[in-house]
Parts: sequence; C-alpha cells; structure tokens
Amino acid sequence: MSFYFVKIIQTLLMPPALMLLIMLAGLILLRWSRRYGSILIISGILLLTAASLPVISNTVVSAMENIPALSKEQIKNTDAKAIVILGGGRYPDAPEYGGDTISTATLERIRYGAYIYKQNNLPILVTGGRVFAYMKTAEATLMGKVLENDFHTPVRWREDQARNTWENAQYSYRMLAKEKINKIILVTHALHMPRAVMSFEAAGFNVVPAPLGFHHSRGGFHI
Repeated sequence: MSFYFVKIIQTLLMPPALMLLIMLAGLILLRWSRRYGSILIISGILLLTAASLPVISNTVVSAMENIPALSKEQIKNTDAKAIVILGGGRYPDAPEYGGDTISTATLERIRYGAYIYKQNNLPILVTGGRVFAYMKTAEATLMGKVLENDFHTPVRWREDQARNTWENAQYSYRMLAKEKINKIILVTHALHMPRAVMSFEAAGFNVVPAPLGFHHSRGGFHI
C-alpha cells in the first residue's frame, strides 16, 4: 500500500476530518433518508463541538498519556545500551537559519535526549528521513547538527530513511542489531509513546520508554 495513501487515510480518520466526513455523509444521505441523514449531521456537529472543548480534549489526551516519566534514578541505573530519539517534524526554509531546521516538537525531544545522555552517557541514535521528495535534508541530519552544535551532545548513529514511526522502528533495529544492541531508551512525546512502543517492540527491541511533554502537567483544564 502506498505510503502517501496511508498518510491520507490516517488524516481522514483523525479529528476534525473524521467529524467533517460524518457530516458530509449525512448531507449525502439526506437525499434518501432525512431522518438518518440528520442524525449523522447532528452527531458530527456534537462530536466536533466536544472535541473542541479543552475540558474534553485534555481529558482524552491525558488518558492516552498512560506511560509515566522516568525518574533520575531510572535514567542513571538503566541497563539499556542506547538512546533512540524520534524525529517530530521540521521547520522548513527557516529564514533566521537560512534553511530547514528542526520543529519545536523535535527540539523538545532532542533536548530531553541530551538530558538523558548527560545522566548515563549512552550512545545516541536519531531517526527521521525525508517524508516528501522535495525535502533536501533528512530530519536525522538536522537533529544531529542541533544535538552536537547546540547541546554539545555526540550522536553515534543517524537513521535517515524513515518516514513514519513504523519505519523509525524497523530501520533503527537494522542499525542497532549490527551492534548487538537490543534494549533501548526510547524518547518521544507522551502522547506518541504508546504507538511508538508498539512499533519498536514489534521490530524486536526491548524498550524503556522515556516520554516527555505531558499535557496534564501544563496548568490543568480551561474552558
């Protein structure tokens, strides 16, 4: 199945696109059944409204962030053999930097990865490729530059082919298996971590999750 087709399907199944599709289906169904068409339209509106309320969205997100942060003791005393940091996007054509650089999400991840490194000195692998052909530089290359130049943290491996989390896991495993490394500290955002752990365990890794960026710690709920 085409990578781009999968990306489109994933986008359509996520809010708010999913709610809009439900309402569109209701509008089409009105031609044959006013009752069921109206039910779909109203359902889509209610779901979209609920998803837009911070008290609802924050509750759902917090429930999905179900893997706790590592303590300093866990970081220092781990028996993992490497730190793997997942890319989280790029800031393209940044005028202040004269070209592509990492996104805010990726910056948060490599900052935490550098923090972990300074606690245990484990070698670092950064992973992220070029999602679209027009991108000149792999995300892993951008991540490595910032880690080494701005955080003074060495990068041992750069996995520069992956376009999604599943490929991050598969390609990282191929690289680290050559070094006989199986147990890793995995760095990504708390909301993304459950899916990332599933992908990396499926690839063959023994994963120590190191989530960051918890929404429930950002000042509570607001209406």
